[in-house]
Amino acid sequence: MPASPAAAPFTPLDFQLVLLRRMADHNAELVEDARRALGASLAQMREANRRWQAMTRGARSRGAVARYRSVLGAPESTVRRTIGDLECEALLWPLPLWPDLRFEVLRAPNGAVWNEWLVRAPGAPGPGLRTLDDLTPWSCTVDEAARAFPPARPMEGTAPTRWRLAFEAPDAGGERRRCVAEFTWGLLQRVDTAPVSQ
Repeated sequence: MPASPAAAPFTPLDFQLVLLRRMADHNAELVEDARRALGASLAQMREANRRWQAMTRGARSRGAVARYRSVLGAPESTVRRTIGDLECEALLWPLPLWPDLRFEVLRAPNGAVWNEWLVRAPGAPGPGLRTLDDLTPWSCTVDEAARAFPPARPMEGTAPTRWRLAFEAPDAGGERRRCVAEFTWGLLQRVDTAPVSQ
């Protein structure tokens, strides 16, 4: 009996499809456009997600950093970052779909991974967030929204790859609104708003 062919390697394209799959719940049209731009089929996106889940949950799964290195190659850059009293290492990878962003993995001194998400690339211009009109899907990252509208309060996300942020922001007419922004893999997906009670 002939040996079964080895599984195809998991590529940076596959990884971008994984990120898109998680974003499709909120922005199906943006995801569809991005998938087409990558030249991938819907079946490829589903298969990439299935294989990623198997890689992360399997009994022989690698640690997160080793897994990202195997898929994305060597990081474009590695920088020291201080968060509170702790110093960690930030590993950054470029992704063709979002040239102004980087996929960041924060690793603690003991090797544990604290966070995995999209951030603005060093030196890339930020989105210039001033009002609710600027908070469009995929326009900003978690840290950019938090800096633009202080004091922002982190909230528990609805899944491991999702984050929520509560803050106040003015609408186009200057009226302040309470906002809860939802992010997937660190990228803004939607904002729910309500008037600020007097």
